[in-house]
Amino acid sequence: MDDLTLENGLSIPARELSWTAVTAGGPGGQHVNKVATKVQLRWDMANSEAIPRWARVRLVAIAGRRVDADGCVQVSSTLTRSQDRNIKDARARLAALVSEAFSPPKIRRPTKPTRGSKRRRLDDKRKHSQKKQGRRGHFD
Repeated sequence: MDDLTLENGLSIPARELSWTAVTAGGPGGQHVNKVATKVQLRWDMANSEAIPRWARVRLVAIAGRRVDADGCVQVSSTLTRSQDRNIKDARARLAALVSEAFSPPKIRRPTKPTRGSKRRRLDDKRKHSQKKQGRRGHFD
């Protein structure tokens, strides 16, 4: 297996990557029961020096349950019926995941409601209140 090259020029060494092939579930009949085409790719991120610490923290947040207790990122692929193409797909998914950790998070700028939207909201409240008052019974 070759090193995994990322978009930003960094690469994950092949020695940190390992993969296993297992039988995939779901429909497919005899073929899916006989052939191990599902690929599970693991990257030992905790002991890796390929990415800086800040990116590792972001990656853990992004990857979620794909990171196990040992600090390994696991990506699986059952996209095709070919083990070779599933390896390529899993590598692409891992590369996309790691690249996403390097992109800065979008800064949320708080917005205020416009004057018109405030006016419309208050008008609707006033109409609703008048409608409810009109339904009240008058007991004298």
